[in-house]
Amino acid sequence: MKLGEKQVLTVVKQVDFGIYLAENDQEETRVLLPAKQVPENIAVGDELEVFLYKDSRDRLIATTREPYVKVGEIAALKVLELGNIGAFLDWGLEKDLFLPFKEMTRKVEPGDTILVTLYIDKSRRLCASMKNLYDLLRQDSPYAKGESVSARIYEFSGNFGTFAAVDDRYSAMLPFHEDCSHLKIGDVIEAKISNVKPDGKLDLTIREKAYLQMDADAEKVMKVIETYGGTLPFGDKASPEVIKREFQMSKNAFKRAVGRLYKQHKVEITDQSIRKI
Repeated sequence: MKLGEKQVLTVVKQVDFGIYLAENDQEETRVLLPAKQVPENIAVGDELEVFLYKDSRDRLIATTREPYVKVGEIAALKVLELGNIGAFLDWGLEKDLFLPFKEMTRKVEPGDTILVTLYIDKSRRLCASMKNLYDLLRQDSPYAKGESVSARIYEFSGNFGTFAAVDDRYSAMLPFHEDCSHLKIGDVIEAKISNVKPDGKLDLTIREKAYLQMDADAEKVMKVIETYGGTLPFGDKASPEVIKREFQMSKNAFKRAVGRLYKQHKVEITDQSIRKI
């Protein structure tokens, strides 16, 4: 029998408190479906599709309910409460789903909604994990470049950017030059698709089009200049890494912003510095 998955089993015995199900009439390996979930007029020999999990006493049990997530899938689940060694999530069944602290990528709080997958731990228990979600996300989204989408943040990477799941299912990323410093794992953002890669993964942006974003970027650059006492110790030819560190924007966006400030006669630019006038 497949723990954490849906499968079709055969009714092998009826009792007052439910029915026992087994694979191909193999009654020696049977599982209980509680009476409150037994369909009307079912009989020994009938087949029934159920999901298998473990109850509070760690016994294998069947349910006809549809869980929000199955083994190898991902879903956005709500945190119900914290325990001594982890958190408990609502996944649509009678028993809450356990998320161990070691499987968290950040501390969660009751009321948070986070993206998780379902796995079987070493003790043969079903648990949730916030890790290793990247390979489980789909790459066949129906969206095209320029369309607006909703995406949930699930991982931050210093090398690549911020990973997100569009509609909680499609693989997407905000490149490293996007300012995501105000975001945390679990946040849902409204973004636009800036690129659809050949493999189907999506690049996202939360920035406006360049001509709309320029004023906001220019204001941000000016604030940073002021923190340096009115003179930046580098010019507009600084490396992308320095610009990302100081301004959380791409080099092209930085140069446009500085150009805007220059045309407004607010700064002077040299090879070595940018000075507020």
